[in-house]
Amino acid sequence: MFKKKLHKVMIMTTGILLLWSCSSKKEKVPKGIEHIVVIGIDGMSPNGIQNANTPTLDSMIQNGAATLHARSVLPSSSSPNWASMIMGADTEQHGVTSNGWEKFDHQLPPVVVTENGTFPTIFTLFKDQQPEAHVGAIYDWDGFGRLFEKSDVDFDIDGDHEDKTTEEAVNYIKEHKPKFTFMHLDHVDHAGHAQGHGTPDYYLAVEKADSLIVEIVNATKDAGIFEKTMFIVSADHGGLGFGHGGESLAEMEIPFIMYGAGIKKGYKIEETVYQYDNAPTIAYAMDLQIPQAWIGRPVKGAFIGNEAPKLIYKRKEQITQPKILPDAGYFEPAGGVFKADSVAVVMQNANNVGEI
Repeated sequence: MFKKKLHKVMIMTTGILLLWSCSSKKEKVPKGIEHIVVIGIDGMSPNGIQNANTPTLDSMIQNGAATLHARSVLPSSSSPNWASMIMGADTEQHGVTSNGWEKFDHQLPPVVVTENGTFPTIFTLFKDQQPEAHVGAIYDWDGFGRLFEKSDVDFDIDGDHEDKTTEEAVNYIKEHKPKFTFMHLDHVDHAGHAQGHGTPDYYLAVEKADSLIVEIVNATKDAGIFEKTMFIVSADHGGLGFGHGGESLAEMEIPFIMYGAGIKKGYKIEETVYQYDNAPTIAYAMDLQIPQAWIGRPVKGAFIGNEAPKLIYKRKEQITQPKILPDAGYFEPAGGVFKADSVAVVMQNANNVGEI
C-alpha cells in the first residue's frame, strides 16, 4: 500500500515538474539580429509615402514587412506619441498626455517608475538588462530629449536640423556600431505646419526624409553591420490641414515598416499595430524582458520563422472619399459660389466598390 502511494506521489511530482518546465520555457529569439536602428519621422503620414517619390521606403516595404494602418495614441500630438513609442505604453500609463508635459511638471503620474522617477523606456531596458550594449539617441526636436533619462544612453545628441541629425547618426553608427540607435527627424512635421499636409512642399519634405534614410542604411553598410541590422521606420502622427492632435484617420494613422535582418520579405502586416508596439518589438528582437507595466505587444508575425497570427476580427475596410470638382484647394471643401452662369459639378468615385 505504501509503495503504491509513493509511486503516485512520484508520478504527480514528475507531472508538476514537467508542467513547470513547459510554462517556464524561454520564448525563442529571432535569429540574425545583432543591431537595431529605429528611424522616426515626425508627422509623416501614410499619405506622404503614397504620394511622394520615396524609392527607399518603397523598397523597404517591398522587401520587408509593413502596414500603412498603424495607429497613434490620443491625443495625436508629438510628446504623447514619441513617449508611447519608446515606453511601450499609452498616455494613461506613462502620463505624457500633452506637449506641455515635463518630468517634474505634469498632472498624471506614471503608474510605475524607475530609480530616476520616470516610466521605463526601451533605453532603460538596454541599460538594466544589457549594460554592455552601446545605445544612442540622435534627434532633430529637442523636445524628444526630455522623454528619456540621459543616463540610459551612451550617446545623446540634439542635431538641431535634419541634415545635422543625419550626419551625427551616420558618424555614430560608423564609429560605434551600436546595438541600438534611435533617430528622430522633424522636418516633415515642419512642412505640414508651415505649408500644409498634402501639399507639394509636404511631399518634398517626405522625399527628403527618404533620401536621409538611405544615408543611415548606407552607414550600416560602411560599418559592416548591415546584414545583421533590423530597421524600423515609423512616425508619431499624421496631419490634417496645418496641424494635428485630433481624432481623424489622417492624423491618427501612421506607417510602420520593418526591414532587414530577421524580417520577412514582402510581408503585409495584417495584425493591428499601435504606437506602443514599437518598443516591445525591439525588446523581442533583442531578447529583453518586457516590463509588466508595458501594454504593447511585439509584431511577431513579421519575423522570419514565426507564423502570421490568426485573426478573428479583420481590419475595417477603408475607402477613399469621393472626389468632387471643382476642387477648392487643399483644405477647403469643394463647392461654393461661382461668378460664371453655370458650373459643372463632377463627383468621382476613386474606389472599385460603391456608387455615388
